[in-house]
Amino acid sequence: MKHLKLKQLLFFIAISFAISSCNSTRTALFDQYSYEKTIELKVETNQLMSKATTPYSANKEEIEKLFLNLEKLIEYEKNKPNNEITFEMLKMLNDKDKNLLAGFFKHWETKGIESKLFLEESKKQISEAFDLLIQYEIKKDKQSKEALLDLINLNK
Repeated sequence: MKHLKLKQLLFFIAISFAISSCNSTRTALFDQYSYEKTIELKVETNQLMSKATTPYSANKEEIEKLFLNLEKLIEYEKNKPNNEITFEMLKMLNDKDKNLLAGFFKHWETKGIESKLFLEESKKQISEAFDLLIQYEIKKDKQSKEALLDLINLNK
């Protein structure tokens, strides 16, 4: 009888360990809303960045709207379970001290007007960041996760 209880106890310990270890490596499932909103942000960003050869002040209202939409998505993503990577990437896009989305708009605001060369290089970088985020949302596989983590770690 004692032997049977010991086996049951060991079995439950093993199952508990297996479940807890699986939960620590989980990734949020595909989310259609996140996917659509990320694409919308990418398109709006690209369109607005194209205007960087005009004065920042002439585009301020559109820029504020873009960042409001980004903040809404960040808030949505923050509250999803197992979603740390997407949340971290969106926070990075919204960080004015990084060389991504918010950093570009801070630079544009400071300079007033951007050069075409700087604009094109910035658009490539930011578009690539959005593409990595979109691919991660679609696939949720190891390769897209590592690509996104590489970008996050590169920009820390």
